[in-house]
Amino acid sequence: MTHDRHSYAEPALVRTTHLELDLELDFAAKVLTGSATHTLAWAGTGDRLVLDTRDLTVVAVEGATGDGWEALEYSLAVPDKELGSALTIRTARHERVRVSYRTAPTATGLQWLEPAMTAGGVMPFMFSQSQAIHARSWVPVQDTPSVRFSYSAHVTAPPELMVLMSADNGTTSRRTGSYDVVMPEPIPSYLLAIAAGDLVFEPIGERSGVWAEPEMARRAATEFADTEEMMRVTEELFGPYRWGRYDLLVLPPSFPYGGMENPRMTFATPTVVIGDKSLVSVVAHELAHSWSGNLVTQDSWDDIWLNEGFTSYVENRIVEAVYGAEFAEMETAIKQHATVVKLDPLTPAELAVELPGLNHHSEYHGTTSTGPLKGSWFLSWLEERFSREVFDPFLRGYFDRFAFRSINSDDFVAHLQEHLLEPHPGVVTEAEISAWLNEPGIPSFARRAVSERFQAVDEARDRWLTTGELPAGAERWTTQEWLRFLDAAPDVLSPLLLQQLDRAFGLTGTANGEIARRWYQIVAASSYEASYAELAEFLTKVGRMKLVLPVYRALAGTDRAFAAEVFAKARPGYHPITTAAVQKILGQ
Repeated sequence: MTHDRHSYAEPALVRTTHLELDLELDFAAKVLTGSATHTLAWAGTGDRLVLDTRDLTVVAVEGATGDGWEALEYSLAVPDKELGSALTIRTARHERVRVSYRTAPTATGLQWLEPAMTAGGVMPFMFSQSQAIHARSWVPVQDTPSVRFSYSAHVTAPPELMVLMSADNGTTSRRTGSYDVVMPEPIPSYLLAIAAGDLVFEPIGERSGVWAEPEMARRAATEFADTEEMMRVTEELFGPYRWGRYDLLVLPPSFPYGGMENPRMTFATPTVVIGDKSLVSVVAHELAHSWSGNLVTQDSWDDIWLNEGFTSYVENRIVEAVYGAEFAEMETAIKQHATVVKLDPLTPAELAVELPGLNHHSEYHGTTSTGPLKGSWFLSWLEERFSREVFDPFLRGYFDRFAFRSINSDDFVAHLQEHLLEPHPGVVTEAEISAWLNEPGIPSFARRAVSERFQAVDEARDRWLTTGELPAGAERWTTQEWLRFLDAAPDVLSPLLLQQLDRAFGLTGTANGEIARRWYQIVAASSYEASYAELAEFLTKVGRMKLVLPVYRALAGTDRAFAAEVFAKARPGYHPITTAAVQKILGQ
């Protein structure tokens, strides 16, 4: 039996403790070629090593001997659509095993961009996205978060390009065509990351800076100027930052996520660089992962709430400390509103599938964001009931105790019982804890975030819908107020109302991706063709799934032919992960 149902690896028998990568980037063929050498820790009596792969061509497998390398017998299983192929290697319990291989141009964890798809328009770009189980598409590895390993890499690339990894890259952007990096701390495979392009460095603070294309670097450094302060307040709350540097790499707009918490080198979307710091909670979120997720890690994707739920909680504490309680409350209210609206019409049976208890293992936890939000809500509830004076030391102790380890929900519950519930009896009941851990939905006793500014926004929206009176002062609203206004608006609005709102506030063509996503979702659902050209431009320029998938879903319900036409134009610039998600929506 494998330890993790999303992986073929058998860590109970043998584990990778260190990985050496020797890679060459071939932009013409859109492949990586090279080798991955595993240093292994054996247990039990077995002699086989099973690695996860997806669409890799294995050239050779060798085991280290006293005076060199010897060929090893291996087999590559028939591929599974989701999990890829198990690479089974017969060994004599070798301490080191080397796999020589090359990737496929269609590797799901890599994107190769033509120069025209970059900000500079001159040099190509490539980057990886390993979460959740895409590392196996560019490295033969035990692709499960239950296995942690340090790594080193030697990478060769065209000399005009800078290569970066989720490792100690330094701060010089001198380009040599040959790069060596080291990640001394043990990480799970989904945090393996690589990127190459026309990249320069812009410092933010002593431990932080921005890597980006020259056209973006200074703007991004200004937008992310509070990063060092975020690091400081998080250390005060939850213990030292244990990864050396914290740098951000701003990727081209095809990057499918807001951010990816690769240690020492967060990969970030350019859609948050809009000039007013209103979307920098993405940075707070990815930084928070340096404690929750990277430092203490879920041991399988079934327990993703241990990564994302804890991170969303820590993110909110960072936002509050740096930008104030009101801003943090609005951010929380936006997330909670989306969840409550989604759950309200569900039957009990549907709810059990859609949002089960945190202890419940299901595919759902690895594929959506609602489960992690329940985890964050649970931690906020614990904080409210026990007080920050009690809860903050508990959480800091959790990070200290499980640092650089992978754990599951049972491990956390045991820690919760021993270090919070038993020392403070009577504060919460067993039934209340069970409601979070074992029952579907959000418990009725959970406090909803309330913002006075949002109450005013809700009143303004209701007046507009009832009387046609435009919201007074909305031109001075923050991003969060506009998000609330659009989130709670009807899915479908009349052309007259849409035209009125757009003429007054210029929502069509907005540079703010979060506002654009919500506006174009309503535009699509309402078949408001006056904004279709800008909607199509938005879907073509941006590849972040959070922003484009809701618009495609709305279009699929009103004008599937137009959606397919837009997708056909946008697809060359999308990451494979985004492409697959849109195809699923459009039934392709």
